Amino acid sequence: MNKQTQQPRIVITHRIHDQVIELLEPYGELIVNQTDRTWPSEVLYKYAKTCDAMMIFMPDRVDEKLLDACPNLQLIAGALKGYDNVEIDLCDSRGICVTNVPDLLTEPTAELAVALLLGLIRHVGPGDRYIRGGTFTGWRPTLYGGTLVGATVGILGMGAVGQAIARRLQPFGCSLIYNDIRTLNENGQAGRITDYVELPELILQADVLVLATPLNDASMHLLDKQNLCKMIRGSYLVNVGRGSVVDERAVVALLADGHLAGYAADVYEMEDLSRSDRPATITQGLLDLSDRTLLTPHLGSAVDAIRLEIEMSAARNIIDKLEGSPPRNAINQTRSAIL
Repeated sequence: MNKQTQQPRIVITHRIHDQVIELLEPYGELIVNQTDRTWPSEVLYKYAKTCDAMMIFMPDRVDEKLLDACPNLQLIAGALKGYDNVEIDLCDSRGICVTNVPDLLTEPTAELAVALLLGLIRHVGPGDRYIRGGTFTGWRPTLYGGTLVGATVGILGMGAVGQAIARRLQPFGCSLIYNDIRTLNENGQAGRITDYVELPELILQADVLVLATPLNDASMHLLDKQNLCKMIRGSYLVNVGRGSVVDERAVVALLADGHLAGYAADVYEMEDLSRSDRPATITQGLLDLSDRTLLTPHLGSAVDAIRLEIEMSAARNIIDKLEGSPPRNAINQTRSAIL
């Protein structure tokens, strides 16, 4: 067996920065998808069948079929924060360590949430299309929207992202309320500027409701038609958590009849790989109701410097493993196995 075949094999499923490749090259044989497309499953299985470590991204589904295809796999390094696309218990049962990047996505995701919120309530998208349509000749009494001044903004999910959103919204003159499975420590900044309310009150009181919660059994379609109908007529909904926290078809119905004034999203039901029944595409009505929706293609962490550091962090977890150290960001109990 030659030296090359003795090296650990590292599969990286999506495009990464050159600096990350340079960091990892001394530690093993790299197989990197340097395109903007996700590999078809058969291609991934072919490359992964002899891999020791894998760097994964949001579009990857780590399930029994994938794990069966790569029996040598010891580490899955997620270049992501949420990991509902990974079957953690199954990885545990096979002695596979899973890591994520817990902190780097927080600030850019919160920043985008505020951008979506402001763009939605101030009709930035329709205004841009109006200008580009060639009919603008000066001010007209059109496209009147909402304001954050004096509004009640509810945040569902007060983890790191929810707290970062709250900090950014405080100077806008709105009242901030939140709901989470845990209440905030009043000594923290976000705890001082927000008030905890029970979920029914959050839904009833919010002029703008921002979703920053992960997807799990409890949050799946939490904002269904029944709960959405309880929102203030003319209120706005912003989703930067997970697509399936809302029922997109119910959102469309309430947008169409005017109960919801607008919906902005960076995440969609079609992306949630943990769902066996996930839709194949974004609900068409969200695309058709372009004057009442503002949609971005999962740009939460799409800041070049941040994406580089996310990839670097995932790469460092791989290096930890290859050097025989416990990866610093392990999210399951398989932390001690050494390649």
